[in-house]
Amino acid sequence: MSIGKNPSKNEVFFVWFNRYAGITIKTPSKTLIIDPVDVKPRDFKNVDAILISHEHYDHLDQALVSEIHKNTLCVVVADPTSTRRLQNVIAPEKLREIQIGSEVKVGEVSIRAERSNHPAAAPVTFLITSEDGVKIFHTSDSLPFPEMATIGEKEKLDVVFCTVGIAPGTSPETGFEIARLTKSKVAVPYHTGSPSDLKKFAEILKKEMPKVTCLIPEVGKIYQVSKRA
Repeated sequence: MSIGKNPSKNEVFFVWFNRYAGITIKTPSKTLIIDPVDVKPRDFKNVDAILISHEHYDHLDQALVSEIHKNTLCVVVADPTSTRRLQNVIAPEKLREIQIGSEVKVGEVSIRAERSNHPAAAPVTFLITSEDGVKIFHTSDSLPFPEMATIGEKEKLDVVFCTVGIAPGTSPETGFEIARLTKSKVAVPYHTGSPSDLKKFAEILKKEMPKVTCLIPEVGKIYQVSKRA
């Protein structure tokens, strides 16, 4: 899902494009897509980087990643297991492995891999910092883990994506726990096909953390978020 217009300074745009962790993020200078599955290659134009969090079917589609890469000549940043699976379809100079604690730069945009509490081979979550310092925590389909509190305290997050369904053990309650730990300015529930999951997350967040903005996304709609004051 391409985003035609550019955000202003200190802003980013994002689109949720499937019922899993598929997100397009557009900063003033770069466009990133995360875990593209169940979409068409032609839906993505002018992509600078594809990010893959782990190898499960709802996060890695090798043929799709290859096709988007061919069309856009973008960089592919992937966890170690997904990197191995993509070696035969992505040129070596365009494929970058990322491990927990490491960082990759795409222009002035920073992508740092953090831990993921999810039963995959070597899963990661992504802390993305725009060229203007807007901070986005994409938790893929991770359950909460204690270090999220440290990430939130250190980074002063602007947006956190919170898994509320489908993945093992996840629920609106575990999604809320991610929001509680990270204390982001904006919390976005995702990774579910159930509107009731999204609604329940919003209800819990409003009751327990009324100062945090809950943004319930619609698939394919463009949202704007800004840097924390």
